[in-house]
Amino acid sequence: MPYSPEHRKETRARIIGSAQALFNRRGFTGVSIDEVMKHAGLTRGGFYSYFRTKSELYAEAVALALAVTPWSRWDGVSVDFAARDCARQVVDAYLSREHFDDVEGSCPMVTLPGDVARSGNVVRRSFEDVFKSMAGLFEESLKREGRADRERALAIAGLCVGGMVVARAVESTELADAIRTAARKTALQLGEWKEEETINGSDAASKGGRLGGRRRPSLRAKPASHG
Repeated sequence: MPYSPEHRKETRARIIGSAQALFNRRGFTGVSIDEVMKHAGLTRGGFYSYFRTKSELYAEAVALALAVTPWSRWDGVSVDFAARDCARQVVDAYLSREHFDDVEGSCPMVTLPGDVARSGNVVRRSFEDVFKSMAGLFEESLKREGRADRERALAIAGLCVGGMVVARAVESTELADAIRTAARKTALQLGEWKEEETINGSDAASKGGRLGGRRRPSLRAKPASHG
């Protein structure tokens, strides 16, 4: 008896979620199809009912960041996309300690840039779409404030991604925190967005309520549940 379309949709989403977590942790070459399916609670035989190749799955895992933003998984961190200061909220959330600590659930732009650079066009386009979506949010915010500036928006997005990439790469936690703080401060200065004060030396983005408003975990429509 064939599975219902809803069941297939949920299973596909589960495989993508499993792949994103494992790829984030170990990279494209360090993860096999068998491991992805086992992590999802499925058998390898079902993989090719949903994806033609591992590269296709990889592209879907990267694109998942457009549907489910990483901060939707973290307690005390949220972004209100309807708020006037949503761009500042995104900078705070992206460079937060929660994002730094959550490797498996983090944005693939932070965990996978090296792999993406060595991948084919499909994967690179997915990565590009995620980056353009972030830069577009900053550009739209600047435009609403009467300061439309695409180059500035691209620079802010680059600071967010690059700052977290370098922070994750260094051994010293103290240096990693300093890099995140510096990237956040500079990104907010570029956007001319007010910087929230830190509390007892902790990230403003890590404090519940400081990002304000209701939680909206996606830039686009949310896909079917992973579990």
